[in-house]
Amino acid sequence: MEPLKHECGVAMIRLLKPLSYYEHKYGTWRYALNKLYLMMEKQHNRGQEGAGAACVNLDATVGEEYMFRERAEGKDAITEIFKRIDESFAGQLYMGHLRYSTTGKKGLQYVHPFLRRNNWRAKNLCLCGNFNMTNIDEVFDFLTRQGQSPRVYGDSYITLELMGHRLDREVERLYQEAREKDLEGTDITRYIDDHVEMANVLKTTMPHFDGGYVMCGLTGSGEMFAVRDPWGIRPAFWYQDDEVVVLASERPVIQTTFDLRAEDIKELKPGQSLIIHKGGEVKLEQIIENKTAVAHSSHAMIPSPSSNSACSFERIYFSRGSDCDIYQERKRLGEQLTPAIMQAIDGDVAHTVFSYIPNTAEVAFYGMTDGIRRLNHDVRIEKVVWKDIKLRTFISDGSERNDLAAHVYDITYGSLIPYEDNLVIIDDSIVRGTTLKESIFKILDRLHPKKIVMVSSSPQLRYPDYYGIDMSHLEELCAFRAAISLIKERGLQHVIAETYKKCKANLSLSCNHVRKIYEPFTVEEINGKIVEMLRPEGMKAPIELVFQRIEGLHKACPNHLGDWYFTGHYPTPGGICMVNQAFVDYVENVLKMQL
Repeated sequence: MEPLKHECGVAMIRLLKPLSYYEHKYGTWRYALNKLYLMMEKQHNRGQEGAGAACVNLDATVGEEYMFRERAEGKDAITEIFKRIDESFAGQLYMGHLRYSTTGKKGLQYVHPFLRRNNWRAKNLCLCGNFNMTNIDEVFDFLTRQGQSPRVYGDSYITLELMGHRLDREVERLYQEAREKDLEGTDITRYIDDHVEMANVLKTTMPHFDGGYVMCGLTGSGEMFAVRDPWGIRPAFWYQDDEVVVLASERPVIQTTFDLRAEDIKELKPGQSLIIHKGGEVKLEQIIENKTAVAHSSHAMIPSPSSNSACSFERIYFSRGSDCDIYQERKRLGEQLTPAIMQAIDGDVAHTVFSYIPNTAEVAFYGMTDGIRRLNHDVRIEKVVWKDIKLRTFISDGSERNDLAAHVYDITYGSLIPYEDNLVIIDDSIVRGTTLKESIFKILDRLHPKKIVMVSSSPQLRYPDYYGIDMSHLEELCAFRAAISLIKERGLQHVIAETYKKCKANLSLSCNHVRKIYEPFTVEEINGKIVEMLRPEGMKAPIELVFQRIEGLHKACPNHLGDWYFTGHYPTPGGICMVNQAFVDYVENVLKMQL
């Protein structure tokens, strides 16, 4: 598949004992920094455009720096920032972030963490997150109506300003409390630093946002927090013992870094916040009502106690497969495709070679071959495809770039019998189809297979994501392009016109009208059109596509039912609004029609 820039990764560590304890026990003042480095490297899959780290030193005296931050761009950003860090970065609170841009905005100023400075320790705020907000226009308007003038228009900066504003109000509330207790001077400051309630700040900030997020932060007075979106779209896991409290985007990251069992680690619940106070007290606070007990019908939201919106793509592709549950889920995704694969090869396992697209489809491949074996067949396994080189961006001529792109993958020559063997090859998803058309199908055809069965362990990806992944345009998705092509071929242009009018008139309503585009067609009809569109000119081998069914996805990943990529059932109003707007933009800007 074409690699998706997606998500981000977060890591947090709070030391619960004096710094001297760790230096004596572990032999270095860098104990927490070393753990933070490992947690960030173990999540490098989640962000390779930039990285940042922040620290708060509770022992700093007046006049000394107590809040530190380092940021860098590029795939080697983690190494770069940790090379810069010296003893001045010693502290008790640490936070790290790995970035993938979901907005296209580049530059160090967009790399997390973001920092809001103030001479009052309690008013300093450092923020990072794995998030994408779908209603940033509304939040921007809310801030400007209050008289604020944000310096940058972007969800990260606006989140920082809104939360910073609410933190200021919390400090002012405590200032009044301190005055009522007849405190003066630095006694007021100590009272404020010791009594900040981040739950108050979060409860007056996060309900303004629509989107998927895990938001993490530090204050200069020593508060640490992480809050998860009320739909549970983005993941967060945490652990506590008598030495540390840690949080990360993925469970095996914590397991490996601290040598723990999976059952030792807890998942932050939807709408919940993990808050560690200045004094080290740890508590869980429900910031926003858990909304996972609400599901979408085709037209509205209806109660459903068993539903949830945790992202299924995390299980299929984004998260590391070393998680014990994700590993088994990916195997089940592959195994469940066995009947459809057997049908595609007419049951001729003896003349079929099974393989996968490296590297994320490997676990699903094991499940697929297990399924074939359970039918009492010997399975012929070969590593047919190799990931070879990356396209060099300095080559600017279009024909040269296309030729190089065609050789991103290589094949194992002699791995199947030409014109006799079928080739079944599994990938985790088929999104845009560009790599299949420009590289994979062309190179596989050189092996002269009798037939290529291209298998996707996920269903047809029909809708963009608006919660942190870089696919916001409908026309990027090959399934959508196939449906539009079928509409035109069969003279159903009225479907486009009707859908456009409904989207244009009902952007803010809780109904994804774009789903109407797919209703006239079966999955198999769209499969056939995708093959036709992606088949390179001159290719000889027949191609058949096999996609996971929605039912199979839910069966394999029963605790992660967020399937809006495939069904269009967006969990939040903002997602629905954005997909309707995306269709309006497609008609007006791509089809160049005003219907």
